[in-house]
Amino acid sequence: MRHARRRIVRRGARLAAVGGLLCGGFMVTRAMASEPSDAARTTASSAQAAADKGAGLVSRLGTTRTAGNWIAADGRPVVAVTDADAADAVKRAGARPKVVKHSMQALKSAAHELSSAPRVPGTAWAVDYKKNEVVVQADSTVTATDWKRMTELAHGIGDSVRMQRTQGTFTTRVNGAQAIFSTGGRCSAGFNVSNAQGEFILTAGHCGPAGSVWFSDNTGRQQVGRTVTTAFPGNDFSLIQYDNAQQTGAGTNVVAIGGGNGVRITGAADPTVGQRVFRSGSTSGLHDGQVTALNATVNYPEGTVTGLVETTVCAEPGDSGGPLFSEGIALGVTSGGNGDCKSGGTTFFQPVTKALTALGVTLAGQPAQGASGGAAQQSPATSASAMASQGGAPGAAAPGAVETVGGEGAAQTFVAELTDPNNVGPGLLVIGGSIIAFVATRFIRTEQDRNAYRRQYSQSWG
Repeated sequence: MRHARRRIVRRGARLAAVGGLLCGGFMVTRAMASEPSDAARTTASSAQAAADKGAGLVSRLGTTRTAGNWIAADGRPVVAVTDADAADAVKRAGARPKVVKHSMQALKSAAHELSSAPRVPGTAWAVDYKKNEVVVQADSTVTATDWKRMTELAHGIGDSVRMQRTQGTFTTRVNGAQAIFSTGGRCSAGFNVSNAQGEFILTAGHCGPAGSVWFSDNTGRQQVGRTVTTAFPGNDFSLIQYDNAQQTGAGTNVVAIGGGNGVRITGAADPTVGQRVFRSGSTSGLHDGQVTALNATVNYPEGTVTGLVETTVCAEPGDSGGPLFSEGIALGVTSGGNGDCKSGGTTFFQPVTKALTALGVTLAGQPAQGASGGAAQQSPATSASAMASQGGAPGAAAPGAVETVGGEGAAQTFVAELTDPNNVGPGLLVIGGSIIAFVATRFIRTEQDRNAYRRQYSQSWG
């Protein structure tokens, strides 16, 4: 019994340290992939094809005649329109129209009025395309007086705004579990990126100011790099430059999903409402959900962040900076939210395309675009479906394909360090007073979410 218990603990420690840890291909220099079938490639790009069609129709018809687009449960693109002629145009293009009252122009005007009012920490708002309204959420920290004031403001704007109380608190997600460590807290690595000046980790901006030193262990023995630029609040992204001894391999960008497996990231794009997405992080591992809104505004205690992606994917403290992805396409890095992965909640993400452009970097393994003066730019306009068809590094699998994460040399040493149970922080496994119960529960939940990924991309699972 004692031996079995130790095996469970060791296995749980490995899951928490490397299965749950999202390293975004962190220090992995080689990966073996199973080549998926053509059918798997078609499935992998279907969501982006639907998103592209809907976005194209919105662009052609304009914001006074449309109110956003999303992917329906059956995978078809839906476009919200304000008149019968626009509905006919959507039908002729092979998409599904939904006639609504408020145009996107009117909804954005309402959101602008909310942004112009004095900031109330603990509130957030975003346009709900499906319900054709701006939803304002207020967490448990918002006082009755502030709630009344915001409700009066919403009523003054009109019926395009809906007020909603929510559980928990809207917070950034630092200080949770083993991942990357600094004096300011703990976060999850996001995606490997690079430019002419070097190689970096893209993560959340609130994880630490410029100059923060990061380690791969909680004892400060394995230095990873230093934060060289950060944007928070307003945005929520930063760059950690690798130390010379901790360089990534060329063309590497694999997101770990646990069990020694990872997903090859082959491009970047903006997400679409209704799209199924996956997030991985150092505390809670791999989880999935749906995109519910874009351009969300969140008033964290530390300041306001705008332009975020709102999702139903859960997250917990320590998951900050971990990547959001779908079909092998990078979509965002974890910013914050409320709830946890037991009760659920709302999680917000910094769009990755905006971060790449602002920082002048490209995803590892992707060609530099619009390079000028050594600062490579990733074009947000580049479609994810086009990137998917090109693939990533030579020999890379199709989007969503699962690879065996492995390596040698420095990479192997680094992975060994992460998977060493002796490096697991004392607070990581001791939850609810029962190490065994926690590890067993985490193992079950991680397995469930890996199985969800397996079902989503069954034909590309190695």
